Amino acid sequence: MVGATRTVAVYSLGGTIAMTADPATGGVVPALSAHDLLAAVPGLAGRGIDLRVHDFRRVPGASLTFKDLTELGAAIGRTLDGGGVDGVVITQGTDTIEETAFYLDLHHGHDQPVIVTGAMRNPTMAGPDGPANLYAAVVAAADPQLHGAGALVVLNDEIHAARHVRKSHTTSPAAFASPGTGPIGRVAEDRVRLTGPLPRRFGPLAPPNRDARVGLYTVCLGDDGTLLAAWDGSCDGLVVAAFGVGHVPQRLVESIDRLAASIPVVLASRIGNGPVLTSTYGFPGSEKDLINRGLIPAGDLGPYQARLLLQALLAQHADRETITKQFAVFAH
Repeated sequence: MVGATRTVAVYSLGGTIAMTADPATGGVVPALSAHDLLAAVPGLAGRGIDLRVHDFRRVPGASLTFKDLTELGAAIGRTLDGGGVDGVVITQGTDTIEETAFYLDLHHGHDQPVIVTGAMRNPTMAGPDGPANLYAAVVAAADPQLHGAGALVVLNDEIHAARHVRKSHTTSPAAFASPGTGPIGRVAEDRVRLTGPLPRRFGPLAPPNRDARVGLYTVCLGDDGTLLAAWDGSCDGLVVAAFGVGHVPQRLVESIDRLAASIPVVLASRIGNGPVLTSTYGFPGSEKDLINRGLIPAGDLGPYQARLLLQALLAQHADRETITKQFAVFAH
């Protein structure tokens, strides 16, 4: 059981968990403050956890930017450097939770856990899940068992590592899953129950010192490469979300070859579960062919995570050799 002396910092960014009805639009919009969210959580005040509340943003999850997350990471760092905080909770829209968690995990240099949570049902609906998710997130952030775990996602009483978590359903309260690994734990009876080891840490990476644009191109049946060629000259790096274990149509090879000669191109799988192979298939457009042409394999990183890692490295002016080495570390 968590002791009465634990302290958790809460940062609210908006999202469904903070939405209320807007008469002007007929829909819901982010309007509730962090204090409003915490006041709506039954039993939280009696947990004996000291809460330090930061109303950081009020935007939909889809509108968050790299600038928002960089400033959030810096604010969290200052809070933790000041001492006296055992963990951090972030509330935001679920559209981008998996990306926020992974981005923060790349840059998080403290042992206190950072728990990202949100809601699938807004407060105007029957059975909103926001209060329960926020309660579980605070309990998790305060639990010493998660010391050193980095960034995690907590929804539906499940604890997921940022590295593996995916949003797997558009509306279900059980939308978040970790394909291939499952959650690392659950929250039950006001405490964390770990079901596996804490995730390995791979950072922290240094903060960005320049803007870097990284594209994501998803390969589809019948793709003739016209849209792929449009990326030429438009980005600093590119992630190709390929078929299966890392395959593209043969007619795309020439365009990919040309792009890889000028910018770092990472080869991921559009499936988002399982690794990109490196040496099994040998036909034109296979993973072996593309890697021989200079593409960087993403390992078992999904395309969204691969894009965030590539962006973080390019934002530090990393060269191709450094990027390749970093992906070899992160991708396994």
